[in-house]
Amino acid sequence: MSSRRLRTASSAVLIVLSCLLVPLGALAAWAAYGLTDTGRYVATMAPLAGDPAVQGQIADTVGEGILRQVGTGTAHGAMGPFVHDAVRSFTQTEAFRAAWDTANRSAHDAVLRALREDDDRPVTVDLAPVAAQVKRQLAEDHVPLAARIPVRHTEVALVPADDLSRLRKGYDVLEVAGFWLPVAAVALAAAGIGLAACRRRALTATALGTAVGGALLGVAVAVVRRVTLRGLPTEVSAKAAGAVYDALTETLRTASWMLLTLGLTVAGLTWLLARAGRRRGASVPAPDPTPEPAAPRV
Repeated sequence: MSSRRLRTASSAVLIVLSCLLVPLGALAAWAAYGLTDTGRYVATMAPLAGDPAVQGQIADTVGEGILRQVGTGTAHGAMGPFVHDAVRSFTQTEAFRAAWDTANRSAHDAVLRALREDDDRPVTVDLAPVAAQVKRQLAEDHVPLAARIPVRHTEVALVPADDLSRLRKGYDVLEVAGFWLPVAAVALAAAGIGLAACRRRALTATALGTAVGGALLGVAVAVVRRVTLRGLPTEVSAKAAGAVYDALTETLRTASWMLLTLGLTVAGLTWLLARAGRRRGASVPAPDPTPEPAAPRV
């Protein structure tokens, strides 16, 4: 009896550890492989070029940057509406979509290069190409003083230099955890089920724990989204930031639903198979314990 209890306790510990690692492993794998793939990142961000909230945020940011370069005075006030309208018009063109993809690819490559190399320079993106396109659009529309708009290299910091060392350490940890945490979760689950005195119950517990882990992962994504949007500066559009967050975490939300569905499906099938087995056992008649009379000797 003590051996059976020890096996049951050890199996429970292994299964609990496995279920705890499931959401952590999914999160680490998403961060290590999903966010660091440049092609996948650009494809994920591409549809946002047509999002009205993102277009509005870019129009406001670029428009204000151009007006700051023009300076203050009558020209600034007179050109303000034309500049904003021109930038908004530009965000609805195919040229903007191409520039959006190029900017995202360049920014992503720059961030990865900074994380993988010992370069302490801040990671920046240059808005000059967008400003030049807007200036060209204003000139074609015969907006007064459009030719006087200076096109300067306006670099926006994506990753400050002070944060690079900390981010590199986190990136190195993610590269290891993104592979080993899912592997450890599967290995612990297999060991827990194999060690269990009742493997059917162990499989059911593992499946339910996986479902709970998937649900917790989905809740965590939603909570972080709400906290992130609440902490944004007033000049940043919450709708635009929410659209970007949703695009980046789409794979994570899909993984959450897959874990929840897989866990509940396996637990349900295990319960149905066990119930069917009990019914078959109950329908088989028990053997008659009365011995048959011996045949008379001749």
